[in-house]
Amino acid sequence: MTTIKEYLKQHRLLSDGAFGTYYAQCFKGQEDAAEWANVENPALVKQIHKEYIQAGARLIRTNTFAANQAMLLCTRKEQKEILQKGYFLAKEAVEESGKEVFIAADIGPIPENLSAGHKEVLEEYVFIYDTLIECGAEIILFETFPDFIYIDALIMYQKEKQQKNVNNKNNLPFLMAQFCLNRYGYSRTGISATRLVEQAMQMEEIGAVGFNCGIGSGHMLEVYKKLNISGEKYFMAMPNSSYPQLLQDRAVYLDNSQYFAERIKDIADLGVDIIGGCCGTTPEYIKKAAAIVEDSPVIHIDNYKIKEKSNKTISVKENLFLQKIKKGKKVIAVELDPPYDEKFEKIMGCANILKAEGVDMLTFADSPMAKPRMDSILTSIKVRTEVDIPVMPHISCRDKNMIAMRAGLLGAYANGIRNLLLVTGDPIPGSDRTQVTSVFDFNSIRLMEFIKEMNEEHWQREPLCYGGALNHARANIEIEIERMRKKIAAGASYFLTQPIFSMEDIERIRYIKGKIDTKILCGIMPLVNYRNAVFIQNEITGIHVPDSVVKAFSPEMTREEGEKAGVKIAVQTMKELFDVADGYYFMLPFNRVKLVSMCLGQIREE
Repeated sequence: MTTIKEYLKQHRLLSDGAFGTYYAQCFKGQEDAAEWANVENPALVKQIHKEYIQAGARLIRTNTFAANQAMLLCTRKEQKEILQKGYFLAKEAVEESGKEVFIAADIGPIPENLSAGHKEVLEEYVFIYDTLIECGAEIILFETFPDFIYIDALIMYQKEKQQKNVNNKNNLPFLMAQFCLNRYGYSRTGISATRLVEQAMQMEEIGAVGFNCGIGSGHMLEVYKKLNISGEKYFMAMPNSSYPQLLQDRAVYLDNSQYFAERIKDIADLGVDIIGGCCGTTPEYIKKAAAIVEDSPVIHIDNYKIKEKSNKTISVKENLFLQKIKKGKKVIAVELDPPYDEKFEKIMGCANILKAEGVDMLTFADSPMAKPRMDSILTSIKVRTEVDIPVMPHISCRDKNMIAMRAGLLGAYANGIRNLLLVTGDPIPGSDRTQVTSVFDFNSIRLMEFIKEMNEEHWQREPLCYGGALNHARANIEIEIERMRKKIAAGASYFLTQPIFSMEDIERIRYIKGKIDTKILCGIMPLVNYRNAVFIQNEITGIHVPDSVVKAFSPEMTREEGEKAGVKIAVQTMKELFDVADGYYFMLPFNRVKLVSMCLGQIREE
């Protein structure tokens, strides 16, 4: 039989449509996931495959998209049977059709949750992958993924496996990678269509790359119009029929098969090699697409012309804060707490004092400890506008979905914000979880990747500059260093630490600096009294306050005595850190900005 590579050199390949939504449409009352039908109603599965083949599909996907334990709530033994029968039912349908049809073993994304980390999820992907390969799968389709994280890991696994099996080195499956986009051309993890294609181009193991689900055919066409689809990969497009509406708790799609077919032809005319449908696309959609695309000329991959990159250089406006750090000058950043209410006078007074003190940057936390305060971006804009001092809002991933995050960043940029601190965010306290929900569309690393994409798309001349949090007190410091490397790869220019009080923490900073070349602003928190010291020592995770620091205070101290004691400890810490710190990041109890003046005054005198 012809291989898919050989076929694609001479033909455009039409895929099937959505197995799951067609299954739900045809067999109302079947509440189980479609994948269970592989063992409970195999005749039905074969019937659906045959309908798509009869409609004109020459590539069908196995009914295994959601064949993972999180989605099916099944045992590992049941999962294996579902995977095996899913592949063999597709094979039987092809054989009984008497037509030349390719079978793609379909692997969908496994949901990640608190009980399953990266290692556990990857182990399940390996199990699914191995099971399908053992069935004889020659084509593997990674469908509706948000990024390459697990695909890349599986490719590495396959490479290691092939190296051990010397006699089977040339038997690698044809890998196809499809990603789900929103209508703006970004995946769930914030990676643009352009970047996903660029990444695929660097991976020789990927034979075909493209997009499916998430958007309708019209928006899919607009995505492909903006892409350079020249090169050595085959391209795929499998949009939804339309955007669903909920009717009696079911997703219902428009019946717009003719419109879909016309847009599919437009996509094919751009040079896309493999076309088909996703959610809502029944055999009728594929039949109409087959009829209208049949006469569309095939642009053979051998004739693709790679577009040359422009040699035009873009002048980048230097970020003054980052420029100062890079020149080896120690910077001073001060965190102020936004107010709980609309009263802004105190924070404006603090900002003016710190400006007069020569502070380089004011930072504003994003509702720390999940307690609502004034929005960090809006607070920063007001202070920057009225005090004329550089500002750095913290952006937490906890409270905003991708749409709100993108909207907020666009608004921040339009109002002159150029520096950010990106953090995952404190969890919602247990007592509030029944009324308040976390979002976490991102973690800090994925948010950095998202902003990196926005910089390349919108702000190449004056990009947003962002830093990350450094948890130097983490039990396993090597894990933290690895996270730092990932953040640097995602565009982080500097790191801000939690408050430092002990020699042990100082040595940890030295160790980190010896392992990784980056800029670190070391956290300084001048404590103000005995109660403050005891509270930080016992109530705030990630900050190590040794007993010797607590003993420097007593309950009988006056306010002035307490502040002097706290400043003395802070100044001594700054001196110990001088050889490794690229700057200092002040966190002030109760926004007492005079503590910064006292610390800096003593440092300057000495």
